[in-house]
This record gives sequence, C-alpha cells and structure tokens, in this order.
Amino acid sequence: MNIERIRDYIKEPREKLLNHKLYTEIKSIEDLQIFTSNHVFAVWDFMSLLKALQNQLTCTKVPWMPNNNSEIAYLINEIVTAEETDISQDGKRKSHYELYIDAMKDIGAETKPIEQYIAQLSLSNDIDNEINDLNIHPNIKDFLKFTFSIIKEGKPHKIAAIFTFGRENLIPNMFNEILDEFQKSFTNKDISKLIYYFKRHIELDEDEHGPMALQMVNELADNDPLKWKEIEEISKIALEKRIGLWDAIYDNINEKNKSWSERREQMKADIDIETYSSEFSNYKFKI
Repeated sequence: MNIERIRDYIKEPREKLLNHKLYTEIKSIEDLQIFTSNHVFAVWDFMSLLKALQNQLTCTKVPWMPNNNSEIAYLINEIVTAEETDISQDGKRKSHYELYIDAMKDIGAETKPIEQYIAQLSLSNDIDNEINDLNIHPNIKDFLKFTFSIIKEGKPHKIAAIFTFGRENLIPNMFNEILDEFQKSFTNKDISKLIYYFKRHIELDEDEHGPMALQMVNELADNDPLKWKEIEEISKIALEKRIGLWDAIYDNINEKNKSWSERREQMKADIDIETYSSEFSNYKFKI
C-alpha cells in the first residue's frame, strides 16, 4: 500500500523522465559521445549509492559483527555482487562502471574527466570540493551533490529511496526508451558495448534488482509513517534531479549542434562570397 502511494506521488516527474526530449536528440556519434561523457557521472554516482547502502546495512569492517536484518543484508549484497562483478561481452568480470567506460572508449567518447575526477578524489576524499572543480554543467554537479548529501545524512531509508525510485525502479523503462532511439539512429554504427551495458542493466533491474530494492525499502521503513513520508519526498526530489541531469545533457548536445550549424552557415556564406568575387573578376576581365 505504501509503495503504491509513493508511485502515485512520483508519477508526474517519472512520466516526464520517461518522455524526455533528450532521447530523440541523440542522432549522431558525436551526440552519443556527449551523452556518455556526461551520463558516466550518474553511472559512478549509482555505484556510490550502492556502496553507501552496503556500508549502512551490512558489516563491512573488522571485527565483523552480526547484522540487525539479515534479509536486507542479503538483498544489498546480491545487488552489489552483480553491479561490481558482472560479466562483460568477452566473459570477464567487471563492474558496471568499467563496462560503461569500455563502451565509451569504443565509440570515441572522452573518459579523461571522470577518470581524473576519481583519481583526484582517491587522494583528497573531499567530494564537495572535487565536484565544484569539475568542468561540467551545473545541473550535473547539483545531481551529484544531492546524492552525496543524502549519503552524508546517513538515513538508510532515504538512501534506499533514491536508490530504488530514482534508479532501480526507473532504469528499465528509462533505458528502454534510450535503447529504442539508439537502435533507430545507429543502424550503421557498432555501439554493441554500449547496447550490452544498457541491456544488462535492464535485465538485472527488471527481473531481480528492482523487486529486491522495493523489498529493501519496505523492510527499512516498516510501519513508521515518518519514514514513509521522507521516502515519498526524497524520491520525488531524486527524479527532479535526474530531469535536471537530462536537461543538462540535452543542452550540451543542442549547443554543439547549434555551434556546428552556425559554422556551416558561415562556411557557406564564405564560399558564396568567394564565388561572387571570382565571377566578378572574370566579368571585369571580359570587359
């Protein structure tokens, strides 16, 4: 009953996400490169949310201590296993982040910003400062800051809420929309690694992780009305932040296309001027 109420509460932003204009804007490899070089921050962000849940809900330190809820521990450990050590196309164990990076490199997308960011973060561990220093759209920074503010707050039910309703329960439908457009636009391009990443996520989240995440939320909130209210509110904000992320990527692609269109028009104008000048010179010569 509580889960259904949340679904009703977040229906509007969820529908807005599933019908976002970004999906039909990705028409070229250059567009896809822009998409992945920005979306990769959400891929990494997802892994961070997952580890925050594992740290909160299982014992990840020494000495080992029993869990308060072994059912929840089982659910989160199952998800972690698949997300951190899935199978790549060539049969190797890799995290979903690594699968995505491989797919980016395969299509010529820029991976240096995210890789440098993670390398720097491993040295400083100052997440807010490192996010501020990133040369990315403000909406994407806002998306990341929101996630880590919830992680820092340390309430398992709120972390589970944005993980479930802002990620796991959303991804199958959202990624299906993306895949549909990819398969229309890239019939002559090999983007098999990226397709594999999306299909793998859809398969896991739809059949296994989505239901597991919903069960985890149920277990964590139990019969506490305050927790359910917080889950409602934070889930809606999480979806709004995702809309902001998609808006940012749409703007970046649009800006690139507009810039290219303006350059093309200028080149055309320059050619017209040269042609006119040449014809005028020939006319003078004949006189």
